[in-house]
Amino acid sequence: MQSAPGTILSPIFSSIFWGLVLAVHLAGMAIWVGGMAYALFVLRPSLGLLEATQRTSVHLQTLKRFFRLVWHVMPLVLVTGWAMEIFREGGVTGADWHINVMQGLGILMAALFAATYFGPFQRARRALRPQPATLERIRSLVSIKLLLGVVIVVVASLGHSF
Repeated sequence: MQSAPGTILSPIFSSIFWGLVLAVHLAGMAIWVGGMAYALFVLRPSLGLLEATQRTSVHLQTLKRFFRLVWHVMPLVLVTGWAMEIFREGGVTGADWHINVMQGLGILMAALFAATYFGPFQRARRALRPQPATLERIRSLVSIKLLLGVVIVVVASLGHSF
């Protein structure tokens, strides 16, 4: 008995395709969450070695570059997550609890990022001398997003069945 054309390749293609979608999703999250961890735990303490004007300049230039990267990564993470949920898991109602929690927290992270970018970051960029309180607000929001990112990783791990 002969099998229909494409029946052997279709599962292989599907496996490769969804594997690549997951790889893009995970790489995007690694860049986003890892960048926030770097900014808080490596960059920020190192900036203390510079004088105030240099510190602010380096801080804003680093945030500008990182935020530009996040503007590219964030949509990829959201779209690949939704693609896996809708097309692979059968939609929101068909997905396991951890998928819906990850989606909700991911949307919250994206909203907080937009609030950070369009709020205190833009104020700091436009100011001749950004106030320390503005940079502290950015740090606070990045800390919240980092915590959400770590929670997402934990939720993803808890929802994974071996």
